[in-house]
Amino acid sequence: MDSSDNISVLHIDDEPTNVLLFEVNFRKLYEVISARSGDEGLEKLVNSSKVDVIFCDMKMPGMNGLEFARQAAMVRPGIPCFILTGYDISPEIYNAINEGWVMGYIQKPFEVDQIISAVNKVTRMNAD
Repeated sequence: MDSSDNISVLHIDDEPTNVLLFEVNFRKLYEVISARSGDEGLEKLVNSSKVDVIFCDMKMPGMNGLEFARQAAMVRPGIPCFILTGYDISPEIYNAINEGWVMGYIQKPFEVDQIISAVNKVTRMNAD
């Protein structure tokens, strides 16, 4: 798979190094849209014609990952959202997954294959 397959991934993280690493690791595979805050992520979500999957850091100043995911689900329903966290799964993340407005969580530091697998899983589901 290469970027010509046109899968668009929105990645939100307040740490510039994490944003850069995500872009470097995935720009040859996907169209990567980056944001450094929940507010910027929502703006890009509203203004992007296509977003297939979202990866959002949990701990960010202002709006955390779950707050972003809940607002994203209202703005553009049906886009799978994964929470990235440096911690174990919290009850809040667990509840969000069970309620269906978060697709899953991936613990940081993550392996590139974990992101690829998550994207493949949701894009196959949406293709069926």
